[in-house]
Amino acid sequence: MINPIAVADQVTFPDANALITEDDTPVDNFASAKQQRLLVSSLYSSWRTEPFLAEANVGIYHTVNQPAIVPDVFVSLDVQVPEDWWEKPNRCYLMWNFGKPPEIVLEIVSNRVGNELADKLQTYAQMRVGYYVVYDPAARLGEQPLHLYELRGLHYTEQAEPWLEQVNLGLTLWQGTFEGRQDTWLRWCNSQGSLLLTGDEKAVQERQRADRLAELLKAQGIDPDQYSS
Repeated sequence: MINPIAVADQVTFPDANALITEDDTPVDNFASAKQQRLLVSSLYSSWRTEPFLAEANVGIYHTVNQPAIVPDVFVSLDVQVPEDWWEKPNRCYLMWNFGKPPEIVLEIVSNRVGNELADKLQTYAQMRVGYYVVYDPAARLGEQPLHLYELRGLHYTEQAEPWLEQVNLGLTLWQGTFEGRQDTWLRWCNSQGSLLLTGDEKAVQERQRADRLAELLKAQGIDPDQYSS
């Protein structure tokens, strides 16, 4: 009888020093890069307090002896980048080191050759990624701008509503200005539909509240400056 523990002990993972963790090749366009920053920054500014990792254009090594796959954005819960992140094994997401796949992977469609709804969908299902999101802002793949897939068993099932139940996150299309650009953006939201704000948006919101409070104090004949620190 084969001892499963002994078999596991014999698994040899690749030498991290031989892996390509970055190749210095520009791979994205202005619109995709800005959209990625919005998605990642708002999570760190307004989401959960428990540890998580959200990154853009960072490679994921998921199978021994196979090249990395590089999603536009991924989110992995209850993990952290090691302190020595300049060490070669810690520069990208090695699934055998983190012990799990990301919960969310998101791809932004910019052309017709990415195979987001075919090869990549199959790969992420094999990786056991819980949610796979395809955002198609320029309608390269059809009229539907947003596809959300949830892993059910071994395969993905497309969801009618953009709500990621297992991670308590939603997605919505929002028309507004981000980093000086007016456009339609893909945003995270909570169960009430409220946007997860970026740090800049939260700062603006706080200033607006302070201004309203100052006006109320002035209306009552109170100098607001006496309450300022």
